[in-house]
Amino acid sequence: MNSTNAVQMANLSKADLVQLLDISKEAATRASSILMNHYGNLSLIKNKGRIGDLVTNADLEAEDVILNYLKEETPNISILAEESGSDGIENELKWCIDPLDGTTNFAHKYPFFATSIGLTWNDKPIMGVIAIPFLNEMYWGAPTIGVFCNKEPIKVSSCISISNSLLVTGFAYDRHTRLDNNYAEFCWLTHRSRGVRRGGAAAVDLAFVACGRLDGYWERGLAPWDLAAGVVLVELAGGHISDYRGNPFDINRGRIIATTKGIADELIQELNKVQPLEGKAFGAPDIKSKGN
Repeated sequence: MNSTNAVQMANLSKADLVQLLDISKEAATRASSILMNHYGNLSLIKNKGRIGDLVTNADLEAEDVILNYLKEETPNISILAEESGSDGIENELKWCIDPLDGTTNFAHKYPFFATSIGLTWNDKPIMGVIAIPFLNEMYWGAPTIGVFCNKEPIKVSSCISISNSLLVTGFAYDRHTRLDNNYAEFCWLTHRSRGVRRGGAAAVDLAFVACGRLDGYWERGLAPWDLAAGVVLVELAGGHISDYRGNPFDINRGRIIATTKGIADELIQELNKVQPLEGKAFGAPDIKSKGN
């Protein structure tokens, strides 16, 4: 089910979508202001339990502002937020919120981070807003309305070959302990594309695929708040969304391919040729291919 079908099932009118978009854009704007006020001037950085999984006072303050505003404006819509979890009575509509995607980047004053606010219906993404405050860019979109960066319409690139593509991926927090990681795939596709980037913020990666700066993205180990907004943007911009096998995307399974339609099949084929690296998670043995 794509976002257009989900909106129809949710019985949301265009006027409803415009109103909800305005609310989510205002929430993202307020959060962005907090992030930039704290950028380079943090009072709290701590580990949430896994190596590299950080939270800062900026995350917490930005989330608090978003939650307070959304609860005031949309009290009947439930919420799932990265730092505070679920809130409100569980229903068909749900806000999925990442107040600061790219916390490690932010903590190191690396300017690749975003606020992501997505709306889902029965776990199907139907609306997205991604604010990248350092670039003064806000990506937003919904069915029947379109997809934009600030006020300009956007679309995915016209790339039709991995050999001509610029790709992006990420590495999950559990990569230190699990062999099911992206290391082998990163190497494999680096040799078959113009390059593979690792930005460190899934929301930004998805926004950049939607606007054509990047041609394709894959990652595993993601949460709904990482994906809800960006998935809609890529889809509405004319892109392909699926799991690693090309099956329908499931926001709760944490694996995604988001790419131009021109390279979707090729990317799926290449990813499924690669086995995870063997041995210890920190090792770097040779890549073994299922296909070659």
